[in-house]
Amino acid sequence: MGRRILVVDDEPDILELTRLSLVREGYEVETAATGEEALACLRRSRPDLVVLDLMLPDRPGTDVCRVIRTTPELSDVAVIMLTARGDEVDRIVGFELGADDYVTKPFSPRELGLRVKAILRRGVEEKTESEHLKQHGLELDLSRHRCLHRDEEIALTAKEFLLLAALMRRPGRVLTRERLLEEVWGEGIAVTLRTVDTHMKRLREKLGPAGDLIDTVRGVGYRFRE
Repeated sequence: MGRRILVVDDEPDILELTRLSLVREGYEVETAATGEEALACLRRSRPDLVVLDLMLPDRPGTDVCRVIRTTPELSDVAVIMLTARGDEVDRIVGFELGADDYVTKPFSPRELGLRVKAILRRGVEEKTESEHLKQHGLELDLSRHRCLHRDEEIALTAKEFLLLAALMRRPGRVLTRERLLEEVWGEGIAVTLRTVDTHMKRLREKLGPAGDLIDTVRGVGYRFRE
């Protein structure tokens, strides 16, 4: 069975174009034209990825993204924000809410297809790892996408999980923002260094006291304590 994608957009032409292009790539595609319809689809069946328009008629796409990230059984579903607004502030808002990527309208179906493929491929690579990382009472189970601190589970988004894994693999070593962007987001993805800081802030907040294990090296990047 192919990977499942939910496309959410209130513009019929864009919705159908996106659906057809992803079906041609071999994905199973479901569509929704409103936020409420999207949430109903998510409750009915969990997709692997959501292509989510920021501007919806009944509720903003940011609300839908927030629901995805705060629902345990959906929290690791990948999200690509789709919007006509290209300002950096809108990208940052999307990333703060846990979006994995951001595509600005008008876009080419090929570009979107490449973004989808890259995100899903990284997810497969992560799930095939059998590695466990343990440091200072913090544990990452990479094969099950689980984060635990002193046996209590912490729900992380895909990007937050990858950031923490990158740091925990190299305790005591400083990783630059550029290195983290390349390792977590991949090459050729148009995001700024500030994106790393935004995700790191959310990661520390979710980790609670364990967030202090991540040190900021001013002007350089981040380091997980030895």
